[in-house]
Amino acid sequence: MSEIENAILQALNELDGAVKTFPAVQTKPNLLPFFSRIDMLAERLPKDTDPSLVHYLKKKSYEKARLFLQGRDDENTTGSCGHV
Repeated sequence: MSEIENAILQALNELDGAVKTFPAVQTKPNLLPFFSRIDMLAERLPKDTDPSLVHYLKKKSYEKARLFLQGRDDENTTGSCGHV
């Protein structure tokens, strides 16, 4: 995994952690900084990045991107766009 992919995975894990706090907190965390960071990192991916990862990030399919980067892409289900 490249350095940028690792940074994206870390950001996706942080987003996932923030979302999981929703049921337990009264004041919901602001997720916009997470989205901005992921978008900024995705823009830095090299041109030869796996097209599936690029697709997931472009479509904001963050759970699919996270599973892909964890080597668990086989757990992803087909989306409404017809792509896994």
